[in-house]
Amino acid sequence: MAKLYFKYGAMGSSKTAQALITKYNYEENDMRVWLIKPATDDRDGASMIRSRIGLESEAEAMAPESDLFTLFQKRDADVVIVDECQFFTPEQIDQLRRIVDDLNIPVLCFGLRSDFQTKLFPGSRRLFELADSIQEIKTICDCGSKATVNARVDSEGYVITEGAQVVLGGNDRYVAMCHRCWRRAIQNHSKVKLHRH
Repeated sequence: MAKLYFKYGAMGSSKTAQALITKYNYEENDMRVWLIKPATDDRDGASMIRSRIGLESEAEAMAPESDLFTLFQKRDADVVIVDECQFFTPEQIDQLRRIVDDLNIPVLCFGLRSDFQTKLFPGSRRLFELADSIQEIKTICDCGSKATVNARVDSEGYVITEGAQVVLGGNDRYVAMCHRCWRRAIQNHSKVKLHRH
């Protein structure tokens, strides 16, 4: 039986790298992969997925109004791999669930759990409600504790706590932190170090 998988982690936990390695593993076994991402995420171009460690692949970008179940039926694929799944709508997560249930095709979703204010993204919330398998991809804070917060940092290095839920960026705008360090940075109005590579 196919399953809906949600593999989540904070910024810098190598989610995209794991998605691309998973794609490679399926293709190495002569299986066809439908690699998709939300059109919202155009940091690496409209149809490219690129990890921090240099892995990359072409992907199909899906607009918020795209019906993933209907589009999948026009593809010849054995598995669906989704990058940045937190940006999909709850309805699109339902459509991915339907691919699993109705067509017996595994769907592997990789993304963030929560935003810079520690609130769940709508797509992530729906995945927590529907996924058969939920796995955390761990990364660490500078203090050595497990990072759970995606801290958004302004151009001067201060943690931001207000603004739009979705602001695209990578190591230039976000840093993974444990909750304690995140709260201290806000309370003490202290600068944090971005991990630019």
